[in-house]
Amino acid sequence: MSLKEDAWPSSAAFDLISSALSDEAERKDAVKKGGSIFAFTLKNDNGDTESWYIDLKETGTVGKGTAPQGKKAGVTLKLSDLDFAKLISGKANAQKLFMSGKLKITGNVMNATKMEPILKKAQTKAKL
Repeated sequence: MSLKEDAWPSSAAFDLISSALSDEAERKDAVKKGGSIFAFTLKNDNGDTESWYIDLKETGTVGKGTAPQGKKAGVTLKLSDLDFAKLISGKANAQKLFMSGKLKITGNVMNATKMEPILKKAQTKAKL
């Protein structure tokens, strides 16, 4: 099942992240390093928002919504679809996006820094 939504072109990255986490060793490593549920709320050019999550607390899975059913995200990252595409492709830095106000983080901000290795895995997959 694809996580891509046509109205949010960068959402294809969630399929790449899911693919990167399909390897059991990678998934266990990511859960060990992540330790939280990360929600991403993206705003597209029309001003509509949609959310996806990456569960790096228990299952190492990716899905639609802010968290798996019955769970709550430890960190929520809100940004535009375009900025998320730049972040995934390595053309933007999360710290710079945050400092410039283009990335809003709620929840445990320190946990947000643990997302970088996971995004790097998606970048590697994207380059294949």
